[in-house]
Amino acid sequence: MIDLFLKDPDGQEHYLQVKEGTSVPEVIAMGNYPHAILSCRINNVNMRLDTVLTKSCHLDLLDLRDNYANMSFQSSLIFLYMEAVHRVLGREAHITVLNSLSKGLYTTVRATLNSDDTARIEQVMHDLVRQDLPFQEEKLTKQEMMDHLKQLPHSTGRRLRLMQTSDSLESASLCRFAGCEDLFYVHLLPSSRYCEPFSLKRYRNGILLQFPLQSDPDHIAPFVEQKLLYDAFAEETHWEHLLSIDYAGDLNACMKADYQEVVMLSEALHEKKIGEIAQRIAQQKKRMVLIAGPSSSGKTSFARRLCIQLRVCGLHPLYLGTDDYFKNRDELIPDENGNLDFESLDAVDTDLFTAQMNDLLAGKKVDLPTFDFITGKKVYGRRITSIESSQPIVMEGIHGLNPALTGGIADDEKFRIYISPLTSISIDPHHRVPTTDARMLRRIVRDARTRNRSAAMTLHDWASVRRGEEKWIFPYNDTADAFFNSSLVYEIAALKKYADPLLKQIDPSSDQYPEAQRMIEFLKFFAVMPDDACIANNSILREFIGGSILID
Repeated sequence: MIDLFLKDPDGQEHYLQVKEGTSVPEVIAMGNYPHAILSCRINNVNMRLDTVLTKSCHLDLLDLRDNYANMSFQSSLIFLYMEAVHRVLGREAHITVLNSLSKGLYTTVRATLNSDDTARIEQVMHDLVRQDLPFQEEKLTKQEMMDHLKQLPHSTGRRLRLMQTSDSLESASLCRFAGCEDLFYVHLLPSSRYCEPFSLKRYRNGILLQFPLQSDPDHIAPFVEQKLLYDAFAEETHWEHLLSIDYAGDLNACMKADYQEVVMLSEALHEKKIGEIAQRIAQQKKRMVLIAGPSSSGKTSFARRLCIQLRVCGLHPLYLGTDDYFKNRDELIPDENGNLDFESLDAVDTDLFTAQMNDLLAGKKVDLPTFDFITGKKVYGRRITSIESSQPIVMEGIHGLNPALTGGIADDEKFRIYISPLTSISIDPHHRVPTTDARMLRRIVRDARTRNRSAAMTLHDWASVRRGEEKWIFPYNDTADAFFNSSLVYEIAALKKYADPLLKQIDPSSDQYPEAQRMIEFLKFFAVMPDDACIANNSILREFIGGSILID
């Protein structure tokens, strides 16, 4: 018998004794869990769910609410989708997984799609689920993988280029399912029967793959039309084509050659977009410019660059931040755990904000507060100001698009901007890097540099940050008048130099160790930028790696 120290998905701990050679699914069958178990950790290491236990260990069971299990589910579902597409449209059909959109994954299929093909593909997927076919994984060295790819009869150029240019990649998982094979950096589910629920929806020029959100593991997330977001993604795809960089292998090759030119072109595209937004504001004579976005979007750098572009248009904007309108700390009500939630709109003095903004727009003199984060109180008397009728106010903060913050200000005065790194360069056509991972890398690097916080501390807080974003930011992004995609095609290559060592410092006993290892694994597919001195000192990325002339 072996001893199992088991932790269920709700964090409850249990002690069991089982026979040596018992599989994790057999352990799961001994319990009763509210949601399907999809993955596991053994001694704090992410493992496949069908792992056989041979010695005493700590075993964590994970459902869709866990980030790693969620990634495993999505990767397996994409693999299932690929096989179904090939069975319906032929093996030459080319699938690209582009981005998260409308509560699902937006994909394109390079083939002729008839009106009933989406339904046929979905039906085949359900048939494959019923057949309970295994997802197989084989660990190959980098050289073994390249030798294998060279022997395949069909085109493997993208994957081979990725292997050849990924300097820190020593091995990779070759995965097989039915007639498909692909590379993955997370463990897949044991078999196709775990890949439910899901649905397909024909959407614009592609197919939307829908599935449950982490917050509701048992139900498919309802479709939400996001036209502005779709247009922003389309624009980013156009930019990537202009730069001739579509995937990690392209970027890696660039890091060994003309990376300075890619940096300059990427920054020029940012500047062009910021200038276009400034022109719209000037032409529409908007007085209240509201900038919102999730954590690590680059809101402050963007806002200051927008102010410069507005001055080029002949305007003299007043820059403000909603952080200065925090309620005094002794006025805040702690949550059930005794913590203060600074992500909540309840932490903002909305009455003061509305009154002062309306007074400014009316030409009155206003004593603007400055929030002292050391004392936890607003300080007055430092910024007594008024503005002229032609001056716009540029207001940056996570709640900028929330009507509960600005409802008392006339709508015809407002111009709303949503900023986020909406896309990040994909590893290959089937493996995107989630935008949350791109933002997390930014935050890890910035927190270590400016707040002396370890990567473990940043990862620990990330779940709370994400919950706040889901509640206070994302519901309002489609009300924006303009979207600004703050991602830079080269940024993972630049961030890796800083983030990788920080992630590797996390102790194997830490609760954040498994997530750090997942991020380290996907970073292995990317080369490091040889020298980041070529990144302009007003770049949004400088807000995170340092050297910005825009951030105090």
